[in-house]
Amino acid sequence: MKAILKMIALALFAASGLFASAASAKTAWDGGYLGLNIGGTFPKAHTTTSTIFSPTGYFASSSVPAIAAAGNQHSSASSLSGGFEGGWNWREDNWVIGLEGDATVMGTTATSSGTRTYPCCAPTNFTVSSAVSQNWMFSVRPKIGWVMGGDDELVYVTGGWAVTEAKANFLFTDTFATAHEAASRTTTRGGFTIGAGAAYPFGDGWSVKAEYLYSEFGTSTFTGGTLTAFTPPIAFPTNVFTHTVSLRDNMVRIGIDYQFD
Repeated sequence: MKAILKMIALALFAASGLFASAASAKTAWDGGYLGLNIGGTFPKAHTTTSTIFSPTGYFASSSVPAIAAAGNQHSSASSLSGGFEGGWNWREDNWVIGLEGDATVMGTTATSSGTRTYPCCAPTNFTVSSAVSQNWMFSVRPKIGWVMGGDDELVYVTGGWAVTEAKANFLFTDTFATAHEAASRTTTRGGFTIGAGAAYPFGDGWSVKAEYLYSEFGTSTFTGGTLTAFTPPIAFPTNVFTHTVSLRDNMVRIGIDYQFD
């Protein structure tokens, strides 16, 4: 992934020096375009871990709400991101309406961990950990903009559909009887994205832009693995664990596009 991002960064700088003068003039913001972008992504995850009380289970009744409180976690991460984009603009006077699709790669892992004392059994304690990873995102977005002044600077708002792949890992352990529960789930998540940006043409057919996008991918819920405790391990299948993960993204980036009629 780092090699891909380096190639994208090099391509962005190299592209600014290519085709500065084309054979024929183009009308800015009217026609198809392709480009590259690079920037940063800053995901935020909300995860929960909970279990249930069972008379034949491992936990005391007072442990169940304590685990739910420790498992209610918020985490964040940051990563370099980069990718490709393309679309089509239609210009009428100073108004521009467009449709854009993009593919972005990143490498983020948002982690969180909480440790609490068992209400029933101090000083023994338990720990709930979570990690949410994200490696790519696609989006398809209509946009509408306004061309300002004689320099053809474009400001616009955009919003549409986005999809990403999120991998969530959960772990529960304790110091009372070496309890252990682990769960992992990878899901492809659809959601929405909205944002705004500004773009400026240079050369003939080339433009540079700065853009911000906010994306949300909803909440997924799944049951975890079987709880075990003691040595050798004894399974407690009646203490079912439930995990949830919610994911949202903030992305800022710059890009270079080439317009072809």
